[in-house]
Amino acid sequence: MGFFKGIGYNFRGLLLGLKTPRLLLWGLLRFMVVILLTVVAAGFIFAYHLEILEIIWSKPTSQWILWLWHVVSWILSLALFGLSAVFSYLVSQIFFSVLIMDHMSRITERKISGRVHEPENNSLLRQFIYLVKQEIPRTTIPVLLAVLLMLLGWLTPVGPFIAILSSGIAAIFLAWDNTDLIPARRMDPFSLRFRFLLGTLPFHLGFGIPFLIPGLNLLLLSFAPVGATLYHVEKDKGTLPQNDLTS
Repeated sequence: MGFFKGIGYNFRGLLLGLKTPRLLLWGLLRFMVVILLTVVAAGFIFAYHLEILEIIWSKPTSQWILWLWHVVSWILSLALFGLSAVFSYLVSQIFFSVLIMDHMSRITERKISGRVHEPENNSLLRQFIYLVKQEIPRTTIPVLLAVLLMLLGWLTPVGPFIAILSSGIAAIFLAWDNTDLIPARRMDPFSLRFRFLLGTLPFHLGFGIPFLIPGLNLLLLSFAPVGATLYHVEKDKGTLPQNDLTS
C-alpha cells in the first residue's frame, strides 16, 4: 500500500497546489527557474556542440561513414541536453529551489494544521545555510550517483538492470528531498531522518516514480513539497492508517 499511497500524495499535492493561489505562484516560480536555467545551460552547451564532437571524433571525409558521424552527433546532442537538465536542476535546488520548497511546505503546513512547527530564534541566514547543507547529502550526491550508474550501464551487459536500478534510486531520493523538508526544519538528526527513509522505501519509491516521466516531472517536482507536507501533517495527526506509517 505504501507504494500507491506515495503516488497518491504526489498528485494530491499537485491538485492542492494548483487550487491554492499562493502555492500556485511559488510552484510556477520554481518551475520557471528550472526551465530558465535549463535553457541557458543547454544553449551554452549547444553553442560548443561541434567543438565537443570534434574532440570525440573529427568529421570524416568519407561519405560512406559520414552518416554514422551524424548519428553520433545526434546522440551527443541528446546526452548533452540531458546533462544540462540535471545540472540546471541541481543548481536551482542548491541556490534557489530549496528556499522555495521550504516556503511552500510552510504555507501548506499552516494551511492544513494552522501553524508551522520549527525551532525558535532561527535566523533567515542560518536557515538558508542549513537548508543548503542538507541538499548535498539529500539530493546532489544521490542524483549524481544515479547518473553515473546510468552511464556505466551503457558500457556493461547488465545495462538494462542498472538503468532500472539507477532510476529507482533517483526516484527515491527525489521523493525524500521533499518529504525531508519538515523533519529537517525541525532540526531532527540526519541519522534519524535517514532511518525514516529506509523504513518507508515503498512510499518514497511511489512518490518519486512520477518524477521519471519526461515533461510531467518538471510540473510535479514544482509542487512536490505540497504533497510531502500533506503526508507529514496527516502522519502527525494520526490520520494515516497505522501500516502506512512504516511503508
